[in-house]
Amino acid sequence: MPARLVFTLLIALLVALHAQLWMGRGSVPQVAELKRDLTEQNRRNAESQQRNQQLASEVRDLQEGLDMVEELARQELGMVKPNEIFVQIARDQR
Repeated sequence: MPARLVFTLLIALLVALHAQLWMGRGSVPQVAELKRDLTEQNRRNAESQQRNQQLASEVRDLQEGLDMVEELARQELGMVKPNEIFVQIARDQR
């Protein structure tokens, strides 16, 4: 009788541990989901870090001199210096 009780107790313990493995906290499906979330977050972090590096480079360029400011003003705003003549060449599109 005691051997049967020990066997039943061990089987119940095994079932409880197995249920915890598949359905409880830290279960296999939950760990897989967390790994997917971590991969996605790492990808977003890499994109954000690249964008931050680009912005830091632009800020550094703007702090170092007026050349970048002048170039941006010319390209984006169409500005010219005093006594400078703006010439625009229209290409024939055939």
